[in-house]
Amino acid sequence: MSSLLSFDLSSALEERADYDEIVDVRSPAEFMEDHIPGALNCPVLSDEERHEVGLLYTRSAFEARKLGAGMVARNIAAMLETHFGDRPKHWRPLVYCWRGGMRSQSAALWFNLIGWRARQLTGGYKTWRRYVLDLLASQSARLQWRVICGATGSGKTRLLAALAARGEQTLDLEALAAHRGSVLGSLPDRGQPTQKWFETCIAERIEGFDPEKPVYVEAESRKIGVRAVPEALIEAVRAAPCIEIHAAQEARLDYLLEDYAWLGDDPATLAARLQRLRGFVDRATLTRWQGWAHERNLPELFGELISRHYDPLYARSQHKNFPQLASARQLMTNDLSEDAFRRLAAEVVSFSP
Repeated sequence: MSSLLSFDLSSALEERADYDEIVDVRSPAEFMEDHIPGALNCPVLSDEERHEVGLLYTRSAFEARKLGAGMVARNIAAMLETHFGDRPKHWRPLVYCWRGGMRSQSAALWFNLIGWRARQLTGGYKTWRRYVLDLLASQSARLQWRVICGATGSGKTRLLAALAARGEQTLDLEALAAHRGSVLGSLPDRGQPTQKWFETCIAERIEGFDPEKPVYVEAESRKIGVRAVPEALIEAVRAAPCIEIHAAQEARLDYLLEDYAWLGDDPATLAARLQRLRGFVDRATLTRWQGWAHERNLPELFGELISRHYDPLYARSQHKNFPQLASARQLMTNDLSEDAFRRLAAEVVSFSP
């Protein structure tokens, strides 16, 4: 059971350790937008059924409840025969819907009639959402952030991974956002999460951090792809001490060619992404870069992106957004291999608080 349920908003949550499963009975679309981590989605109304009942409710609340009751009864009967057919006699589920209303009440009622000791989550998902927002606002300011800075291609994400492998507390926002945080940062096999789910994933991570120990995080913009970093978090991180990686452009170029090699497999998509730089570079430069993209000439393309876009952007933005960068601890390396990052992680941990 996730420790994220450890907030004192209802007796059901206070006793969370006694529950065997969290059951989300909202529609699939509601669940996909956000949910309590680890919850099982067993809708008592499908997306289409919920829409139909909602439309009818605007004309007649009684007729809508009558229609919805039949749908809910059929769906609960189906889930009892499928999802929950193998649950033992002493199974204890925690059940929730949007705001602790009739959907979760109906499921919990039937579960208890069978003999299971089910509990309905007071306030439902809205209680959970309030907790996430409160946690992001309060916990962000309590933690001892250490910000990994460095120009594009210097291996900040790889250093975070090496620190995590040593057992250090790390928050990889790019992994949670499913985006590398640059114009070329979209991942080939994953779309970005919804904003609410992104925030839930951050809350799940930071809720378990020990405030007496440092938490390492990469320097980020306010947005990672199309997802916004929570305001309280970005403000706390930007006020924190920094650690800066320095590597030669040649080493960074090799790193990027290794890390982004897949971009050469789809030159049309790469050229389209570069179009987002229109207005940031002159037309001739953009045309040249898109030509290299179509030719799969990644060494020339990435080399100029580093020197003419990423490095100037870093110089303009980082000192402005991270005031402690001027006094940052410095990591000097031209070796960006996995072994090198293990050594750098050890060096970072050796720094005094």
